[in-house]
Amino acid sequence: MSKSKHKDKSILAPASVRFLYDYLNNASPTGFESSGQKIWLNYIKPYIDEYFVDNYGTAVGIINPKAAYKVVIEAHADEISWFVHYITKDGFVYLRRNGGSDHQIAPSKRVNIHTEKGIVPAVFGWPAIHVREPGKEETPTLKNIFLDLGCKSDKEVEELGVHVGCVVTYPDELMELNSRYYVGRALDNRMGGFMIAEVARLLKERRIRLPFGLYIVNSVQEEVGLNGATMIARRIKPHVAIVTDVCHDTQSPMMNKITSGDIACGRGPVLAYGPAVQNNLLKLIIETAKKEKIPFQREAVSRVTGTDTDAFAFANDGTPSALISLPLRYMHTTVESVNKQDVEEVIKLIAASLKSIKANQDFRYLK
Repeated sequence: MSKSKHKDKSILAPASVRFLYDYLNNASPTGFESSGQKIWLNYIKPYIDEYFVDNYGTAVGIINPKAAYKVVIEAHADEISWFVHYITKDGFVYLRRNGGSDHQIAPSKRVNIHTEKGIVPAVFGWPAIHVREPGKEETPTLKNIFLDLGCKSDKEVEELGVHVGCVVTYPDELMELNSRYYVGRALDNRMGGFMIAEVARLLKERRIRLPFGLYIVNSVQEEVGLNGATMIARRIKPHVAIVTDVCHDTQSPMMNKITSGDIACGRGPVLAYGPAVQNNLLKLIIETAKKEKIPFQREAVSRVTGTDTDAFAFANDGTPSALISLPLRYMHTTVESVNKQDVEEVIKLIAASLKSIKANQDFRYLK
């Protein structure tokens, strides 16, 4: 694997970093992504020709909208969260998952409950260590984790505007570790939304004209079944789709390389192999990475990728699709971590791959 041509020179403008913090620090829970989508669209509008938002909130920026040949670059906009599920008579709140929220990290966490009246703060309660019996301690489950709003009754809870169905998010904000990592909640995969927005910026600022229509897609509801991508793939009917999401870094303690592969933050984008990945498109991306001296890693994903790649690949008559992943530590926690250089390498690889696609390029196996 070759080193990047521009290892020490960041491609991110100061405005890009401000957008990153604004976008990542804003809550965008599955099914309630609208505020995040507004931030994202406002940022990319100077770099696109048109945009639209579908009925469920997937946002799409378009460059060269009149072109017949359509290429998609895509990420998903939603973050995992919780729903208020049951309010007890004495004012405690039990939850239901909205996406793959991790019950084991919940105890002692602070949360925001989103209501029509505004944000209501709460905490996940948990018995103190002093009162837990050694050897017989309960582990956190959906049956025993609960929220404490400081209320004495269900009536007080309701007076705050909290009701069954209110969405609950963690307030943890983006930070940096050792000037090397971005750390926070919802980097899966709102960092992807940032990266495809940066691709749009680079194309505009470098005056790169593509011989096709480019659809920059920030899909909703990936965390509950690839729903947004499934809907938008049918609407756009693209000829090619390049999807970006995250994958597991396996270098930290308790990770198993035998089951999860040998993937490392700091070694560049990860290219997936699997039935949903179209081999000729993957070959183009690999050749582009080698030509541009962009480091990359490889991952086998077997039956499905588990990302929006699957939704695009198997939509319509089959869309040649590929997955470029960003290595990430501690997925679905409040301290998800990605290497800053990897973020830039993914942006460069997507942009360079777009430049490598010819007008009306046919990716079929047999011609």
